[in-house]
Amino acid sequence: MMSKHEKTYTTKANFMLHGGDYNPDQWLDRPDILEDDIKLMQLSHTNTFSVGIFAWAALEPEEGIYHFEWLDKVIDDIYKINGRVILATPSGARPAWMSQKYPEVLRVNGARVKQLHGGRHNHCFTSPVYREKTQKINRMLAERYGSHPALLMWHISNEYGGECHCDLCQDAFREWLKNKYNHNLKALNDAWWGPFWSHTFTEWSQIESPSSIGESMVHGLNLDWRRFVTDQTIDFFENEIVPIKELTPEVPITTNFMADTHELIPFQALDYSKFAKHLDVISWDAYPAWHNDWESTADLAIRVGFIDDLYRSLKQQPFLLMESTPSMVNWHPVNKTKRPGMHMLASMQMVAHGSDSILYFQWRKSRGSSEKFHGAVVDHDNSPNNRVFQEVAEVGKTLEKLADVVGTNRPSDVAILYDWESNWAINDAQGFGLETKRYPQTLVEHYRAFWEKDIPVDVITKEQDFSNYKLLIIPMLYLVSEETIARLQSFVATGGRLVTTYISGLVNEHDLTYTGGWHKKLQDIFGINPIETDTYYPSDRNAVQFRNQSYELKDYATVIEVNSATVEASYEDDFYAGTPAVTSHEYEKGKAYYIGGRLEADFQRDFYQEIIHDLALESVFDIKHNKGVSVQVRQAPESDYIFVMNFTEEEQPITIEVPVKDVVTGEELQGELTLERYAVRIVEKIK
Repeated sequence: MMSKHEKTYTTKANFMLHGGDYNPDQWLDRPDILEDDIKLMQLSHTNTFSVGIFAWAALEPEEGIYHFEWLDKVIDDIYKINGRVILATPSGARPAWMSQKYPEVLRVNGARVKQLHGGRHNHCFTSPVYREKTQKINRMLAERYGSHPALLMWHISNEYGGECHCDLCQDAFREWLKNKYNHNLKALNDAWWGPFWSHTFTEWSQIESPSSIGESMVHGLNLDWRRFVTDQTIDFFENEIVPIKELTPEVPITTNFMADTHELIPFQALDYSKFAKHLDVISWDAYPAWHNDWESTADLAIRVGFIDDLYRSLKQQPFLLMESTPSMVNWHPVNKTKRPGMHMLASMQMVAHGSDSILYFQWRKSRGSSEKFHGAVVDHDNSPNNRVFQEVAEVGKTLEKLADVVGTNRPSDVAILYDWESNWAINDAQGFGLETKRYPQTLVEHYRAFWEKDIPVDVITKEQDFSNYKLLIIPMLYLVSEETIARLQSFVATGGRLVTTYISGLVNEHDLTYTGGWHKKLQDIFGINPIETDTYYPSDRNAVQFRNQSYELKDYATVIEVNSATVEASYEDDFYAGTPAVTSHEYEKGKAYYIGGRLEADFQRDFYQEIIHDLALESVFDIKHNKGVSVQVRQAPESDYIFVMNFTEEEQPITIEVPVKDVVTGEELQGELTLERYAVRIVEKIK
């Protein structure tokens, strides 16, 4: 882990990367366009381009026939203007000749139907042919460009995802299970609760992946399949990088992580906490639906910040924004363009939370197919004079003044724990409210209380070290192993503060419930025993009394049996009126809190404010401001870099108590200032 103020350069660059996905292979018959690209790159103040992502058909149009000359020229031309290249491996979309000649590379879906050629990532991760072909072309790329001075890092494939159910994958799944359960079928049957519906297996060959035409109700099977898909994807990735690590061991490697859209939550299909261990740099593709009609700009900014802090915390170092849009996308239900000022604000929020890049999909709009109206730096008019291009150039000019921010850290005393496996398991659980579980969204609501106070938060995973934090928050941690429970117990015993909620600690790592009630160690830590979970209809409401104030409750309420805990709040209504709703418990040197119901945001604000006060948690740099303004800080050994961002549609007053220097304008600032709507000020305070 980085020390609090140490710089970590994740690539060879000590400048902010600005640019994005460049697809010259779409324009090889238009050399005039390629010439214009080089001129426009300079005008837009961009410096780094991801190339080759979907270029396999251009690199190898027929099996064994290669054309690298066009890529040679593109990389050379970018380097001539002092640009850098993030070189991609092309496995994200294979050429048609391969699907035709080697049909085993095509995926089979859960209904056991072989897919046709097309789309992206429609390939089997287990296929020996596909693994051989990807390694071969990756070796050729590494041999040809590994020592090129423009090469900054490797971009392995693109947005890994999806699954295959072919015979090869069935065999691989069975081998994975044999290894996991030490070739012991009884252990597997025990873990999957085999007697349920007579689902005891007597031969490994009887096991199939979950399917809509077969088995999908054995939760242990479903959970292990998702784990296998993650591990098999990582295994395919590791196969891809063999020649790259061999030939260019000093060049860092990334692949672009994602977020699920609409509500912008962490990508669900792969466990990124496992994948992160195989990368040198975390990067992700962010496409928030700014200006939507279901939430405020600030509410969306909170969710963006949560995912930023999750992906930054995976390696406790700066990350890269690998894809974003300077205007709109083409796949939201409504593809609204960014309003003036929003592109700068959204970009600087990424930097404020730890990104050392602002990169786009895409550099130039495609002329045809599905992405021809996806936002880009260069529009169909090929002009540098339109609004979007000019706003990109302004972001570039600003990033050029932030070189000293590169590599800086965001230390935190507060952590929220996010767990992919627990999310898979709780979503699979046939209980509670099918539409109201909302595990990631619930974590964001707890994160909100600190974002609004400008208190930095790490969003960590269960494998990470808890001891670095004063406060650890684990809402709705449905699946928790005995190992994790022991680590939580140690965290509190040695002085940590721990907060959990309803629907936590109910099942072990096999998705089997703990017998005899809540786990004994959890009862010891929290001084309670949650004995019943009441699930509400959407129209149902209750309330909780906390510090002589009433707070609205919806969705869930836990009936709590108190052993040695202190009652902090009580329910107002229903058959458990007057019984404990929130408790605290002194456990050895620390303290543990249990929140029994889903409560409104004002409760979170007031509840956490007491803990914030008790632990003396505070913003790194205090600026007085109204709701909707966010202050985030990146810390270097000599300076603090403070980002003051207005995520509202109105002017906002702020007050800076001590003198600071505006990094962009160079002016000295102190006292009362006004932020225009969507405005951001970046200031430096010398230590």
